[in-house]
Amino acid sequence: MGSGKMDEVRATDFAKDEFKALPNLVKEELEKHRQLYLSDPAAAHMWDPIAIGTPGGPVTCLLLHHKGRKSGEWRNTALQYYRFNGDILIVASRGGTEEPPVWSLNLEANPECRIQVGANGSEATARVITGEERKPYWDFISTEQPAQAEYQARCQREIPIIALDLPEGVTL
Repeated sequence: MGSGKMDEVRATDFAKDEFKALPNLVKEELEKHRQLYLSDPAAAHMWDPIAIGTPGGPVTCLLLHHKGRKSGEWRNTALQYYRFNGDILIVASRGGTEEPPVWSLNLEANPECRIQVGANGSEATARVITGEERKPYWDFISTEQPAQAEYQARCQREIPIIALDLPEGVTL
């Protein structure tokens, strides 16, 4: 994000087309969570996805700042994340739809991003985990969040697992 300043990402930067196909209640809850992350990141770090119909209790969430592949403008999205083998991971499941989430397409076009974990943030580079390396990651993720296995069963595409690589020496 150029200078790395969080104020470069405005609260209005939101990929509206990301949620077109979702029920209104889900859209509202996801937007409330994103807004909470912008105003009180410590409170938003733990979130209970039961609000959108995903059971299992509170999960850790981060705020992903990504550049729009068409607009070139910075966007932000609150997402559940996982830690495995020293990696910070996000999953581009979009509830098991055939269309990937817009944020993942944005990362594909421009992997340079910024993440905020609670009150702490860092530049990061997105990297899709593929091939033989993917299996232990997917096993871990689907055990941690069984809904991810359900999402994979709903669609034909292989749901991407994306590692968010931090600069050397940076930990969140």
